Amino acid sequence: MRKLRMGMVGGGRGAFIGAVHRMAAALDGQIDLVCGAFSSNPKKSKLSGKDFFLPANRVYGSYKEMIEKEKELPLGERMDFVAIVTPNHVHFPPAKMALQNGFHVICDKPATFNLKEAKELQKIVKKSGLVFGLTHNYTGYPMVKQAKAMVAKKKFGKIRKVVVEYPQGWLSTRVEASNQKQATWRTDPKKSGAAGAMGDIGTHAENLAEYITGLKITQLCADLHTFVPGRRLDDDGSILLRFDNGARGVLMASQISAGEENALRIRVYGEKGGLDWSQMEPNTLLVRWLDKPVELLRTGSHGTYPESMSSTRIPAGHPEGYLEAFATIYRNFTETVRAHQKGKKPKKQYADFPTIEDGVRGMQFIEKVVASGKSKTKWTKF
Repeated sequence: MRKLRMGMVGGGRGAFIGAVHRMAAALDGQIDLVCGAFSSNPKKSKLSGKDFFLPANRVYGSYKEMIEKEKELPLGERMDFVAIVTPNHVHFPPAKMALQNGFHVICDKPATFNLKEAKELQKIVKKSGLVFGLTHNYTGYPMVKQAKAMVAKKKFGKIRKVVVEYPQGWLSTRVEASNQKQATWRTDPKKSGAAGAMGDIGTHAENLAEYITGLKITQLCADLHTFVPGRRLDDDGSILLRFDNGARGVLMASQISAGEENALRIRVYGEKGGLDWSQMEPNTLLVRWLDKPVELLRTGSHGTYPESMSSTRIPAGHPEGYLEAFATIYRNFTETVRAHQKGKKPKKQYADFPTIEDGVRGMQFIEKVVASGKSKTKWTKF
């Protein structure tokens, strides 16, 4: 038994999501960052490596150099997996190269720049037999796992309605014009892809809806809009959804909802009752019944299921949040890699993390939403 060794692509000085990945990976004490290519600028990569106290010979000028050099090292020294935390257009190339050279991969979402790349990566993952994880981190919250388990146990009967929303307000003005790093690349179609708000946060809403309900979207009708003059991608959108069991849904994603932070919320309604979870109050799950009073479930408290408790780290009453949820994805990915190294299957609780299949669904969602938004036809098949 030992810690797994992680290499990182991207996430150097000034990178938001790279720091989140490093904190999440370190939380459970199962992973060491041992190397990285932290920037497309070799000098910046070297400086970032110093920030992370890495030896100079394990800090590389490019992901290609990192994968090639790490592969040459003895098994007892080389990295076990690669974490990809770059902008969207630099997800596919390092993921492909890492897998083809025997390294497991965990990647920030979306999986790739477009659907074509996602489908190709799916084939590469399958051929390699290696583990690929995708950080749709909201699925890591204990109360989200509680919600999923309750639906799976048919506590609410057949699901009829799904309402999921993700409003933010940080792009209410054209902040990309001031070279704000996060806004600059997220609003650039050459780096972000075909969608703006829908690609960035709408995919989180889509993933959460399918994860909790266990249902698949079969049709959608999208209305996308760009409110801020000069912006090249959508910053607001609303979508009608149809699911494979006949349920109907509504999905809203907006980055011009002034005053909002990260107000991801989902409500699911069945024949007997429903649930309500919000990321702004992540340790609470409201359960509403047709014929009895509302229940309020709390993380780690009496009445929560094993599926939820397995992702709960501290006693009830001590809030768990974004980093812990992110860390749950890393922990489950790590345990699955460990099982793979032993030639075994992981325990069921550890196999619960987003994979390349979720990545393909996300890219398909983006493609269909953009097509629907441009089409005069009401419904688009998913």
